[in-house]
Amino acid sequence: MSRERNAAVEPLLERPLTPRSLIASLLLRTPAAAMRGGRLVQWCALFGVAEGTTRVALSRMVERGELRTQDGRYLLAGRVEHRRIAQDWSLDPALDRWRGDWRTAVVTSGARDAGERAALRDAMRRMRYAELREGVWTRPDNLPRASAPVESWTVADSQCAWWSGRPDADAAALAAQLFSEASWSKRARSITERLQIATGALDADDESSIADAFVAGAASLAHLRADPLLPRELTSDPSAAVELRNTYRAYEAAFSDALRSWFRTR
Repeated sequence: MSRERNAAVEPLLERPLTPRSLIASLLLRTPAAAMRGGRLVQWCALFGVAEGTTRVALSRMVERGELRTQDGRYLLAGRVEHRRIAQDWSLDPALDRWRGDWRTAVVTSGARDAGERAALRDAMRRMRYAELREGVWTRPDNLPRASAPVESWTVADSQCAWWSGRPDADAAALAAQLFSEASWSKRARSITERLQIATGALDADDESSIADAFVAGAASLAHLRADPLLPRELTSDPSAAVELRNTYRAYEAAFSDALRSWFRTR
């Protein structure tokens, strides 16, 4: 993979693509969510991952319940499989009508260890809540439960009590303070541009173009999962999210075609 071509894209990712993330990300966007081990070895090799390293990653994912095997294929399982529903929802969100209310979660459990606190932070992030103060999480009440993985709600419900209400302060100012939506939109436009370039450069005979496009697509998905999905009344640039989602749909169709052609030549 061309180091020069990826220099502008890779920093957009929150963390480097590990063998596990390469496997999970590919299967999450594969209609059958399944692939033969040999194909996954070829896929990871595209990113410089040795066959032995890929095989170890596959074995560990099976041990952790993230994959299962069937007829020589690896299929998504467990928590990783559950992410598929929330990820698909992020690409085509159906928001509830906002009537001005906010939902607030208040930690009510007693002493919690570091693992429990970390689990709640991760759950709230996936549920698109922001921390108002320690132990208090809130957001506008416009998201259905389907917007986040079931296990995130389980963690939050086990540690928190829920309230509905309206802030006395200006709601738009509070949303801007908590969610930095303007920064999210600015970054979305930058990622959209990178994804358009990577999609236009796709060529099944050029391995680096496939790798580059996948990295750009992964960055796009990660950013969409972090979309606060605020009500339109609290959003400064609603078109940024729309354009990124539309660009991603075009990318996914083009990438799927290029990937199938690439596999056929291996």
